[in-house]
Amino acid sequence: MRRVVCTEWGEPEKLVLEDSPDPEPGPGQAVVEVAAAGVNFVDALFVAGTYQIKVPPPFTPGSELAGTVLAVGDGVTDIGVGDRVLSSLGLGAFASHVVVPAGSLTLIPDNLSSPAAAALAQSYCTAWFALTRRTTIKAGETVLVLGAGGGVGLASIDVARHLGARVIAAASSADKLADATAMGAIATIAYEDEDLKVRARELADGQLDVVIDPVGGHHSEAALRALGPGGRLVVIGFAAGDIPSLRTNLVLLNNRSVVGVDWGAWAMRSPAEQSALLTEILDGVAAGELHPPAPSERPLTEAGAVLRDLLERRLRGKTVLVP
Repeated sequence: MRRVVCTEWGEPEKLVLEDSPDPEPGPGQAVVEVAAAGVNFVDALFVAGTYQIKVPPPFTPGSELAGTVLAVGDGVTDIGVGDRVLSSLGLGAFASHVVVPAGSLTLIPDNLSSPAAAALAQSYCTAWFALTRRTTIKAGETVLVLGAGGGVGLASIDVARHLGARVIAAASSADKLADATAMGAIATIAYEDEDLKVRARELADGQLDVVIDPVGGHHSEAALRALGPGGRLVVIGFAAGDIPSLRTNLVLLNNRSVVGVDWGAWAMRSPAEQSALLTEILDGVAAGELHPPAPSERPLTEAGAVLRDLLERRLRGKTVLVP
């Protein structure tokens, strides 16, 4: 097997590719031949050693994958050889073969490609958790999605649209806004060139109900100010790099709320609830109600370059590494 290895914390360009013996499954485990591994912001944080959970090198990054089961260990009955599966595993996905607990594998619907499945879990679970667990979207509400051209942004548009919301997309480039429109946004804001607060209020006819914010930085306060009475700012992450300091008087005004979303920690603490959440998403995909976009594909050898592009915000939507 081939795998990407972080030998020391630091820049993603320091990642190396190694050959290792193919893994064998132990009791309760399965070996998956990886068709694609999703690339996420958290992967770059693990490599840099700046994530809240610090993993000592050496380790193989990569937190989600899709592929085909090659072998199963003793006691495995729910998954069989030849099954197409996806998994969220925290670390280890940037490889050609992975051994994982069989219980962490989920069958992929027939209408979902393996690359799209590899890019689905983190983005769609985050969006679904945010909009059905941490807050609840009502049909007819207006939702503003920041970072709308990224993986979480596009998933949030898809989920909010499915739940009956009107979606306004905000992003940094025309290409990303075009992707957001294709996903179902009814209006867009180029927030590097337009006044985010003013345009959001105009497009929402004065009643902006929810802001999805995976970006942070200086856009967060403008988005908070744009919220109407009872509006909710849903904080997902800080892709811009800067964690904003928000004035609490802006929360008090109009009875606004700020809601934190840490899907990953919740999923680890609540595996049964996470399994149910993922089933809801995959049922929606199978029924044609959710539409995960096809990700960009790059070879496993370019793992470091892809993480750099992610950090520099050059990627559109989701990207997967293909062994």
